[in-house]
Amino acid sequence: MKANRLYFIDAVRAFAILMMLQGHFVDTLLNPIYRDDSYPAYTVWSYFRGITAPTFFTISGLVFLYLLLKAHAKGSDKQRLRKGATRGAMLIVIGYALRIPFFSWLKGSFDTYFLVIDVLQCIGLSLLLLIGLYLLCRRNSYVLSVVLLSIGCLIFITEPLYRDLTLENVPLVFSNYLSKANGSVFTMLPWFGYVAFGGFFATLFYRNSQKKYFKQITVTAFFVLGSLLLFYSTVILQKLFDFTNIELFERSANYNYLFLRLGNVLLYFAFFYMLERFMKQSIVTRIGESTLNIYIVHFIIIYGSFTGIGLKHFYYKSLEPWEAVFGALAFIVVVCLIVFHIGKTNAFIYKYLTKAFHLIKKPKAPANETNESD
Repeated sequence: MKANRLYFIDAVRAFAILMMLQGHFVDTLLNPIYRDDSYPAYTVWSYFRGITAPTFFTISGLVFLYLLLKAHAKGSDKQRLRKGATRGAMLIVIGYALRIPFFSWLKGSFDTYFLVIDVLQCIGLSLLLLIGLYLLCRRNSYVLSVVLLSIGCLIFITEPLYRDLTLENVPLVFSNYLSKANGSVFTMLPWFGYVAFGGFFATLFYRNSQKKYFKQITVTAFFVLGSLLLFYSTVILQKLFDFTNIELFERSANYNYLFLRLGNVLLYFAFFYMLERFMKQSIVTRIGESTLNIYIVHFIIIYGSFTGIGLKHFYYKSLEPWEAVFGALAFIVVVCLIVFHIGKTNAFIYKYLTKAFHLIKKPKAPANETNESD
């Protein structure tokens, strides 16, 4: 299959990570007296902030499985599987590391808060689950499509059943992946549902991206399906209850935020895919390729990972709206500059480490040959 880079994926990832940067900055530092839905600006900000995480999880599933399926078509999926498994495990480790209070530990103060699950652990485990599903269904991408779509729908529809899950008798290191009772920010349910939907879209891109008019059809489909989910998913769930008399459908309809957010995500996909040609080889692509580094740097600056000293330590819920707005913009610029500089530094170090490695491996000429040449 001919390589076909989807630049809109980088654009969506860039948009999601920038939204996350400003979202965490404002949410952490804005004075609570302004966190009121009577302020239109706050209402709009809050609504769009709520779309950030669904976008990130969905695009993560899409890009990961799309690359895996492309590698399978080339017969090199073993390498991609190893790389994906390594990345999934690495995300889990980094997620825990960012919350370890090293100074407190050095003082002999220990607690279990570092075991709470955040976005990195959730995405890391989701990638490992995608690998497992891929291995089970890789002989037939259509079966994989059906499985992923079914999992996504099932997780979303059954949300009322696990909404208040506690798992008191399960060790924290495991229960935190499914229950928010101990402070986890993200849990596998329902967030793996978005990853599953992203994987489902990846199978469609994999099978059809080379077909004529695929982009035009896909943009239209994203707009139509996104709009249907936004305006009619609640009605559909209610109609399913009326038809089947299964109470779960009514409970889902009464708190239908998951399908609504997925509708928003698809509209984002449509918008960025439509404008993809303007985003090739741009700063947007660079940001989209650096999301992990950006996440790590922003987490350290705001929350004071490792040291306990960050912006939260000095300005927690104290900023006026105008300070939060301009501060968020400055924060985005600073974080991106730091990450791009780190990237250059990493490339510089890697370049000379590689040279040194080759010099070490280079065999020396035998003594007699050296003498002859002299």
